[in-house]
Amino acid sequence: MGHANYDLSIQPSVLTVPGLGGSGPAHWQSLWERSRPDTARIELGMWDRPHRNAWVTKIDQAVAAARAPVILVGHSLGCLAIAWWASMSPQPYGWPVAGALLVAPADVDRVNVASELAPFAPAPKLALPFPSILVASTDDPWITVDRAHSLAVDWGSHFVDYGAHGHINAASGLGHWPEGLEMLERVIAAAGGPHGEVRTPGDARAILARAKPGDHRAHA
Repeated sequence: MGHANYDLSIQPSVLTVPGLGGSGPAHWQSLWERSRPDTARIELGMWDRPHRNAWVTKIDQAVAAARAPVILVGHSLGCLAIAWWASMSPQPYGWPVAGALLVAPADVDRVNVASELAPFAPAPKLALPFPSILVASTDDPWITVDRAHSLAVDWGSHFVDYGAHGHINAASGLGHWPEGLEMLERVIAAAGGPHGEVRTPGDARAILARAKPGDHRAHA
């Protein structure tokens, strides 16, 4: 399934979307940005007092400026920003955003949610118009694993229970997080076929569901 007038042979651009406070130098997002020539950060601004629509606008501008296809890599509140962008900026399936890796989404709907997160509530429930993997930890202080799984169901994401790794951030001691890179490569594979064509949703889901060494417990 392709789209007319799109150059589907271009290698994807990987754009990271950090959460509240941004990602520091030891965070795996920052390490990926420094080590992968295809990867860059979306500078959302207002890192400590995020504004939902402003973040969505920054994502929209970055996607428009990139040479499509784009793979988004979100962490924490950045996952919610991606979901809001998808709900506010409809696109054909798989283009220009071809896929997403969503790691440790923050629960913006929890009781007594932090004031910095509240503007992103309620979490969108629409299925994302691109293949995605949602990775969650069993002892994340910002979300329960059951709530993370419910977000994955709402968004149509392949769910990976990553075990007890906190907020899956620099404090988790993951370094470059090679298992995360494996999941990123799986998203890239699910996004495009051997000749660069956009895969069908069914084909993408099948690729995302294939077990990889980095998975602990994966669910559709």
